[in-house]
Amino acid sequence: MVVQRRWFLGTVGAAAITVAGSAILKQANQSTANGSVRLIVSAAASVQDALNEAVQAYKALVPDVAIDLNFASSGALQQQIEQGAPVDVFLSAAPKQMNALADKGLLVPGTRRELLGNQMVLVTETHSTTSQHSASIPLQSREEAIAQFSTLTADTVERIVIGDPESVPAGAYAKEVLSSLQLYDALNSKFVFAKDVRQALTYVESGNVAAGLVYATDAALSSRVQTVAIAPADSHQPIVYPVAVIKTSQQVDAARAFTDFLSSDRSRSAFEHYGFVMLP
Repeated sequence: MVVQRRWFLGTVGAAAITVAGSAILKQANQSTANGSVRLIVSAAASVQDALNEAVQAYKALVPDVAIDLNFASSGALQQQIEQGAPVDVFLSAAPKQMNALADKGLLVPGTRRELLGNQMVLVTETHSTTSQHSASIPLQSREEAIAQFSTLTADTVERIVIGDPESVPAGAYAKEVLSSLQLYDALNSKFVFAKDVRQALTYVESGNVAAGLVYATDAALSSRVQTVAIAPADSHQPIVYPVAVIKTSQQVDAARAFTDFLSSDRSRSAFEHYGFVMLP
Protein backbone atom coordinates (compact mmCIF):
# COMPACT_ATOMS: atom_id res chain seq x y z
CA MET A 1 0.00 0.00 0.00
CA VAL A 2 1.56 3.28 -1.03
CA VAL A 3 -0.82 5.72 0.63
CA GLN A 4 -0.37 6.45 4.29
CA ARG A 5 -3.10 6.37 6.88
CA ARG A 6 -4.94 9.46 7.98
CA TRP A 7 -3.10 11.95 10.15
CA PHE A 8 -4.63 14.70 12.27
CA LEU A 9 -2.87 17.98 11.77
CA GLY A 10 -3.26 19.89 14.99
CA THR A 11 -0.26 22.05 14.23
CA VAL A 12 -1.28 23.21 10.76
CA GLY A 13 -3.27 26.23 11.90
CA ALA A 14 -0.55 27.28 14.33
CA ALA A 15 2.31 27.22 11.83
CA ALA A 16 4.23 30.42 11.23
CA ILE A 17 2.86 32.60 8.43
CA THR A 18 5.13 32.29 5.40
CA VAL A 19 5.70 34.94 2.76
CA ALA A 20 3.03 33.28 0.63
CA GLY A 21 0.71 33.15 3.63
CA SER A 22 1.24 36.86 4.26
CA ALA A 23 0.21 37.64 0.69
CA ILE A 24 -2.94 35.55 1.08
CA LEU A 25 -3.74 37.29 4.36
CA LYS A 26 -3.33 40.73 2.76
CA GLN A 27 -5.61 39.81 -0.13
CA ALA A 28 -8.24 38.31 2.17
CA ASN A 29 -8.11 41.32 4.50
CA GLN A 30 -8.80 43.60 1.55
CA SER A 31 -11.86 41.47 0.80
CA THR A 32 -13.12 41.67 4.38
CA ALA A 33 -12.41 45.34 5.02
CA ASN A 34 -16.11 46.15 4.97
CA GLY A 35 -17.18 43.30 7.23
CA SER A 36 -17.18 39.52 7.43
CA VAL A 37 -17.43 37.40 4.30
CA ARG A 38 -19.05 34.01 3.79
CA LEU A 39 -17.82 31.73 1.02
CA ILE A 40 -19.59 28.66 -0.32
CA VAL A 41 -17.14 26.03 -1.53
CA SER A 42 -18.46 23.05 -3.49
CA ALA A 43 -15.96 20.19 -3.55
CA ALA A 44 -15.69 16.58 -4.64
CA ALA A 45 -16.60 14.08 -1.93
CA SER A 46 -13.12 12.55 -2.03
CA VAL A 47 -11.47 15.69 -0.63
CA GLN A 48 -13.81 16.04 2.35
CA ASP A 49 -11.41 15.18 5.16
CA ALA A 50 -8.40 16.97 3.72
CA LEU A 51 -10.36 20.09 2.81
CA ASN A 52 -11.93 20.27 6.26
CA GLU A 53 -8.40 20.34 7.71
CA ALA A 54 -7.26 22.99 5.24
CA VAL A 55 -10.29 25.16 6.01
CA GLN A 56 -9.53 25.03 9.74
CA ALA A 57 -6.03 26.29 8.98
CA TYR A 58 -7.46 29.07 6.81
CA LYS A 59 -9.89 30.15 9.52
CA ALA A 60 -6.97 30.53 11.90
CA LEU A 61 -5.27 32.74 9.33
CA VAL A 62 -8.33 34.72 8.19
CA PRO A 63 -10.97 34.55 10.95
CA ASP A 64 -13.30 37.06 9.24
CA VAL A 65 -14.00 34.67 6.36
CA ALA A 66 -16.61 32.00 7.06
CA ILE A 67 -16.57 29.00 4.74
CA ASP A 68 -19.51 26.69 4.08
CA LEU A 69 -18.52 23.38 2.50
CA ASN A 70 -20.77 21.43 0.14
CA PHE A 71 -19.57 17.91 -0.76
CA ALA A 72 -21.01 15.68 -3.49
CA SER A 73 -19.97 14.05 -6.74
CA SER A 74 -18.31 16.48 -9.13
CA GLY A 75 -21.02 15.86 -11.71
CA ALA A 76 -23.78 16.75 -9.26
CA LEU A 77 -21.91 19.89 -8.18
CA GLN A 78 -21.39 20.92 -11.80
CA GLN A 79 -25.13 20.67 -12.41
CA GLN A 80 -25.88 22.71 -9.29
CA ILE A 81 -23.60 25.48 -10.50
CA GLU A 82 -25.09 25.41 -14.00
CA GLN A 83 -28.55 25.73 -12.45
CA GLY A 84 -27.54 28.85 -10.55
CA ALA A 85 -26.65 27.53 -7.11
CA PRO A 86 -24.74 30.16 -5.10
CA VAL A 87 -21.18 28.82 -5.23
CA ASP A 88 -17.96 30.81 -4.89
CA VAL A 89 -15.31 28.11 -5.36
CA PHE A 90 -15.50 24.73 -7.10
CA LEU A 91 -12.99 21.93 -6.47
CA SER A 92 -13.61 19.07 -8.90
CA ALA A 93 -12.19 15.54 -8.91
CA ALA A 94 -11.67 15.69 -12.68
CA PRO A 95 -11.14 18.25 -15.45
CA LYS A 96 -14.31 17.17 -17.30
CA GLN A 97 -16.72 18.97 -14.98
CA MET A 98 -14.54 22.08 -14.77
CA ASN A 99 -14.18 22.12 -18.57
CA ALA A 100 -17.96 22.05 -18.92
CA LEU A 101 -18.29 25.11 -16.69
CA ALA A 102 -15.49 26.88 -18.53
CA ASP A 103 -17.21 26.23 -21.86
CA LYS A 104 -20.30 27.99 -20.50
CA GLY A 105 -18.31 30.97 -19.26
CA LEU A 106 -18.98 30.18 -15.61
CA LEU A 107 -15.40 30.50 -14.31
CA VAL A 108 -13.58 33.68 -13.35
CA PRO A 109 -10.75 33.96 -15.91
CA GLY A 110 -7.30 33.31 -14.51
CA THR A 111 -8.47 31.52 -11.35
CA ARG A 112 -8.39 27.92 -12.54
CA ARG A 113 -5.45 25.80 -11.46
CA GLU A 114 -4.63 22.10 -11.30
CA LEU A 115 -4.41 21.47 -7.56
CA LEU A 116 -4.19 17.77 -6.64
CA GLY A 117 -3.39 14.32 -7.97
CA ASN A 118 -4.56 10.87 -6.84
CA GLN A 119 -4.54 7.13 -7.68
CA MET A 120 -7.19 4.49 -8.35
CA VAL A 121 -7.07 1.29 -6.30
CA LEU A 122 -9.01 -1.96 -6.00
CA VAL A 123 -10.25 -2.59 -2.47
CA THR A 124 -12.02 -5.35 -0.57
CA GLU A 125 -13.41 -5.50 2.92
CA THR A 126 -10.82 -6.06 5.64
CA HIS A 127 -11.57 -9.56 6.88
CA SER A 128 -12.00 -10.36 10.55
CA THR A 129 -13.63 -13.10 12.59
CA THR A 130 -16.45 -10.72 13.54
CA SER A 131 -17.12 -9.44 10.03
CA GLN A 132 -20.68 -9.92 8.81
CA HIS A 133 -20.86 -10.33 5.02
CA SER A 134 -24.21 -9.57 3.48
CA ALA A 135 -22.82 -10.35 0.03
CA SER A 136 -23.35 -14.01 -0.78
CA ILE A 137 -19.65 -14.78 -1.22
CA PRO A 138 -17.88 -17.18 1.15
CA LEU A 139 -15.01 -15.54 3.00
CA GLN A 140 -12.45 -18.11 1.90
CA SER A 141 -13.54 -17.90 -1.72
CA ARG A 142 -13.52 -14.12 -1.61
CA GLU A 143 -9.96 -14.01 -0.31
CA GLU A 144 -8.82 -16.48 -2.95
CA ALA A 145 -10.63 -14.74 -5.78
CA ILE A 146 -9.69 -11.10 -5.34
CA ALA A 147 -5.96 -10.68 -5.50
CA GLN A 148 -5.71 -8.54 -8.64
CA PHE A 149 -7.95 -6.91 -11.24
CA SER A 150 -8.09 -9.95 -13.51
CA THR A 151 -9.59 -12.15 -10.80
CA LEU A 152 -12.69 -9.94 -10.62
CA THR A 153 -14.08 -12.18 -13.36
CA ALA A 154 -14.24 -15.15 -10.97
CA ASP A 155 -17.73 -16.57 -10.43
CA THR A 156 -17.36 -16.07 -6.67
CA VAL A 157 -17.16 -12.31 -7.19
CA GLU A 158 -20.79 -11.35 -7.65
CA ARG A 159 -20.91 -7.57 -7.11
CA ILE A 160 -18.37 -4.81 -7.72
CA VAL A 161 -19.00 -1.16 -6.87
CA ILE A 162 -17.75 1.81 -8.84
CA GLY A 163 -18.99 5.38 -9.01
CA ASP A 164 -21.54 6.12 -11.72
CA PRO A 165 -19.27 6.83 -14.71
CA GLU A 166 -21.72 9.42 -16.04
CA SER A 167 -21.50 11.74 -13.03
CA VAL A 168 -18.76 10.52 -10.68
CA PRO A 169 -15.14 11.09 -11.76
CA ALA A 170 -13.97 8.09 -9.73
CA GLY A 171 -16.44 6.00 -11.70
CA ALA A 172 -15.19 7.38 -15.00
CA TYR A 173 -11.61 6.60 -14.00
CA ALA A 174 -12.67 3.11 -12.87
CA LYS A 175 -14.30 2.51 -16.25
CA GLU A 176 -11.11 3.63 -17.98
CA VAL A 177 -9.02 1.28 -15.84
CA LEU A 178 -11.22 -1.75 -16.44
CA SER A 179 -11.59 -0.96 -20.14
CA SER A 180 -7.83 -0.64 -20.50
CA LEU A 181 -7.46 -4.03 -18.84
CA GLN A 182 -10.16 -5.40 -21.17
CA LEU A 183 -12.40 -6.27 -18.24
CA TYR A 184 -15.21 -3.71 -18.32
CA ASP A 185 -17.58 -5.53 -20.67
CA ALA A 186 -16.97 -8.87 -18.95
CA LEU A 187 -17.81 -7.35 -15.56
CA ASN A 188 -20.77 -5.24 -16.68
CA SER A 189 -23.43 -7.45 -15.07
CA LYS A 190 -21.64 -7.27 -11.70
CA PHE A 191 -21.52 -3.50 -11.34
CA VAL A 192 -23.24 -1.54 -8.59
CA PHE A 193 -23.08 2.21 -9.30
CA ALA A 194 -22.56 4.59 -6.39
CA LYS A 195 -23.58 8.25 -6.30
CA ASP A 196 -20.08 9.27 -5.18
CA VAL A 197 -16.79 7.67 -4.18
CA ARG A 198 -17.57 7.77 -0.45
CA GLN A 199 -20.72 5.74 -1.02
CA ALA A 200 -18.67 3.24 -3.01
CA LEU A 201 -16.27 2.94 -0.09
CA THR A 202 -19.19 2.38 2.31
CA TYR A 203 -20.53 -0.46 0.16
CA VAL A 204 -17.18 -2.25 0.41
CA GLU A 205 -16.88 -1.60 4.15
CA SER A 206 -20.30 -3.12 4.77
CA GLY A 207 -19.58 -6.27 2.76
CA ASN A 208 -22.52 -5.60 0.45
CA VAL A 209 -20.16 -5.96 -2.50
CA ALA A 210 -17.10 -8.10 -3.01
CA ALA A 211 -14.83 -5.32 -4.21
CA GLY A 212 -14.73 -1.74 -5.39
CA LEU A 213 -12.60 0.80 -7.20
CA VAL A 214 -11.98 3.98 -5.23
CA TYR A 215 -9.31 6.62 -4.86
CA ALA A 216 -6.23 5.65 -2.89
CA THR A 217 -6.89 8.53 -0.50
CA ASP A 218 -10.36 7.19 0.35
CA ALA A 219 -9.03 3.68 0.89
CA ALA A 220 -6.40 5.05 3.26
CA LEU A 221 -9.06 6.63 5.46
CA SER A 222 -10.76 3.34 6.31
CA SER A 223 -9.52 0.53 8.52
CA ARG A 224 -12.38 -1.60 7.17
CA VAL A 225 -11.01 -1.99 3.65
CA GLN A 226 -7.75 -3.27 2.25
CA THR A 227 -6.06 -2.32 -0.99
CA VAL A 228 -5.37 -5.41 -3.11
CA ALA A 229 -4.19 -3.73 -6.31
CA ILE A 230 -3.19 -0.32 -7.65
CA ALA A 231 -4.39 0.64 -11.11
CA PRO A 232 -1.54 0.90 -13.62
CA ALA A 233 -0.73 4.56 -14.24
CA ASP A 234 -1.22 4.13 -17.98
CA SER A 235 -4.65 2.53 -17.59
CA HIS A 236 -6.47 5.84 -17.07
CA GLN A 237 -6.17 9.55 -17.64
CA PRO A 238 -4.11 11.34 -14.97
CA ILE A 239 -6.30 12.00 -11.93
CA VAL A 240 -6.29 15.77 -11.59
CA TYR A 241 -8.36 17.93 -9.24
CA PRO A 242 -8.82 21.46 -10.64
CA VAL A 243 -10.09 24.38 -8.57
CA ALA A 244 -11.53 27.70 -9.74
CA VAL A 245 -13.64 30.68 -8.70
CA ILE A 246 -17.19 30.70 -10.06
CA LYS A 247 -18.11 33.77 -12.10
CA THR A 248 -21.39 34.38 -10.27
CA SER A 249 -19.56 34.74 -6.95
CA GLN A 250 -20.30 37.94 -5.07
CA GLN A 251 -17.00 37.60 -3.20
CA VAL A 252 -14.47 37.12 -6.00
CA ASP A 253 -11.50 38.63 -4.15
CA ALA A 254 -12.08 36.51 -1.05
CA ALA A 255 -12.68 33.42 -3.17
CA ARG A 256 -9.49 34.05 -5.12
CA ALA A 257 -7.55 34.44 -1.86
CA PHE A 258 -8.91 31.11 -0.64
CA THR A 259 -7.90 29.28 -3.83
CA ASP A 260 -4.44 30.84 -3.52
CA PHE A 261 -4.27 29.43 -0.01
CA LEU A 262 -5.24 25.95 -1.19
CA SER A 263 -2.16 25.80 -3.41
CA SER A 264 0.17 27.27 -0.78
CA ASP A 265 2.55 25.49 1.56
CA ARG A 266 0.15 26.11 4.46
CA SER A 267 -2.44 23.73 2.99
CA ARG A 268 0.07 21.43 1.28
CA SER A 269 0.74 19.52 4.50
CA ALA A 270 -2.98 18.85 5.02
CA PHE A 271 -3.51 17.48 1.52
CA GLU A 272 -0.31 15.45 1.46
CA HIS A 273 -0.95 13.86 4.85
CA TYR A 274 -4.26 12.61 3.47
CA GLY A 275 -2.41 11.02 0.56
CA PHE A 276 -3.01 13.58 -2.18
CA VAL A 277 -0.22 14.75 -4.47
CA MET A 278 0.09 18.53 -4.71
CA LEU A 279 0.58 19.50 -8.35
CA PRO A 280 3.09 22.21 -9.31
